[in-house]
Amino acid sequence: MMELEDRFRYLVGGYYGVSLMDSYSLKEYVLKDIEDYIRDFIDVNPIENFDYRKEADIIKEKVSERTKLQDALLVLNLINGPIDLVFLIKNRLKKLSQK
Repeated sequence: MMELEDRFRYLVGGYYGVSLMDSYSLKEYVLKDIEDYIRDFIDVNPIENFDYRKEADIIKEKVSERTKLQDALLVLNLINGPIDLVFLIKNRLKKLSQK
């Protein structure tokens, strides 16, 4: 079973993964949906002695682009995100693996 901390981390990683997709014109709407999902997750699953802001900053700074994009695919699946964005992310991941 996935720990709440790990779930929070991949949700935030997914948020930052979507934020990398500058070519997607509706990115801001999707980011808002993900942000709302994360806020709901925190409200329903409070984690004691866990600094959400600090953890989000660590993810933003230290997690690789590849991991953020992979997390984005998981999050988009959870929120029934736009399929065209999923294809764009998969294409970007494919390009990253060719480097």
